[in-house]
Amino acid sequence: MHSASFRELSQKLDFAFGESSVEKQPRYFSAPGRINIIGEHVDYAGGIVLPAAINLKINLAIRRNESSTFRFYSIDMNETLQTDRIEYSSEYPWANYILGIISEAKRIGKNVSGFDAAFSGNIPQGAGLSSSAALEVVVAFALSEIFQWNFTKTELALLGQAAENRFVGVQCGIMDQFVISVARENTCISLDTDTLEFTYQPLDLNGHEFYLIDSKVKHSLKDSAYNQRRSSVESATLKLQKSHPNLKSLYDSDPNWLTNSELSAEEAKRAKHVQGERRRTELVIQNLKSGDLESLGKLLFDCHRSLSEEFEVSCPQTDSLVDLLKSQKVTGARMIGGGFGGCILVLDKIGRSETVWQNIQKSYFQIFGIQPALYRISISGGAREEVSID
Repeated sequence: MHSASFRELSQKLDFAFGESSVEKQPRYFSAPGRINIIGEHVDYAGGIVLPAAINLKINLAIRRNESSTFRFYSIDMNETLQTDRIEYSSEYPWANYILGIISEAKRIGKNVSGFDAAFSGNIPQGAGLSSSAALEVVVAFALSEIFQWNFTKTELALLGQAAENRFVGVQCGIMDQFVISVARENTCISLDTDTLEFTYQPLDLNGHEFYLIDSKVKHSLKDSAYNQRRSSVESATLKLQKSHPNLKSLYDSDPNWLTNSELSAEEAKRAKHVQGERRRTELVIQNLKSGDLESLGKLLFDCHRSLSEEFEVSCPQTDSLVDLLKSQKVTGARMIGGGFGGCILVLDKIGRSETVWQNIQKSYFQIFGIQPALYRISISGGAREEVSID
C-alpha cells in the first residue's frame, strides 16, 4: 500500500489545477486510520470504547483558490471533481466526505470559499479501518486552519461525524472521528461516547503485538445493514425506557431487564451484545493495566462471538478467519469496524505473525478463493499539520 508523499501531492495539485502562486503555497495535513480494541458498536449506544490510531494514513495538500469553486483530486482513484455546488455526488462517492464537511461547516455558519485539494492514502477502503473518517477529519482540520475557524479537536470530530450522518447518510457514532483527532503514539483512549470525556491509556502489550488480517470482503456501511443495527439499538432503548424512565442509554441497561421485556427477539440480541461489551471493556482495561494479555485475548474472541451471534454483523469469511486464527493458538482475534467484511484484529506474541500468516492464508484461499492481506501496524498519533514535504 502506497500513500503519495507531500511532495508528490504538491506536484499533482499543480498538474491538476495549475501551479501555486508564491502567495498561495499549499499546506499539508495527515490523518490516520484506527483500530478499536474493544467496545464495538456501542459508540451510538452511549458506551465506552477503546480505540487507537494506526500508522496507515491519508495525506492531503490544500490551498485556497480565491474563487467559489471547489476542486478535488483523488490520487488513488485518479479522479477529479470541480464544482460550485454542495450536493451529493453519485458519480464520485469519495468526494461526498469532503462535500459533507463543507456542507456542515456552512450549516453552522463557518466561512468556506473555494479551495484546491489533492489527497492520497494507504488505509484500505472497506476494511473497517475508518478511511472515510480519516478523510473527513483531515479535511475538517485543514479547512479549520486555512479559514481560521480555530476548531478544537472535539469540534473537528463532531463536524466529521455530522458530515457522515447528514450528508453521506451513515448513522455512525463518534468514535472514529474522535480518536483520529486526538490520538497519541503508543496509547489508546478510553472514550465515554455519551459525555465525550476520555483518558489516554498506555499500550504496553507485554511481549505481544497487534496486527491485521484483511478478509478482502469489502463493506460499504451506507449499503450494509449498519443503519438498521443503529435503529434496533435506538428502538430497544425506547422500549426499555418505558419501564425504566431514568435510563439514559442502552449501555446502562441491566441484563435482568431483558427477561419479559417488550423487546423483539432481534432487539434483545442487540441489547445483549451492548451489555456484554460493557463487561468486556471493563475487563480489558483492567487486563491492560495488569499486563494480563492472555485474558485480554479471550475477551477479544468472546467479542467476536457476540458480534457474530448477537449483533449479527460478521460474515462467513470473517468468522472463518477467526476460527483459523484460533486453530493457530493466537492470543486473541476479532473482527473490527462496522462489519460485513473488513479486517480481523489479531493479538499474539511477538515473532509469531509470519508463521500464523503462512498457515491461515492457504486455508482461507482454499475455502473462499480469496487472497487475504496482512497489515503490520504500529500505534500512531492523530491528525496533524506537516511542516515539511520531504
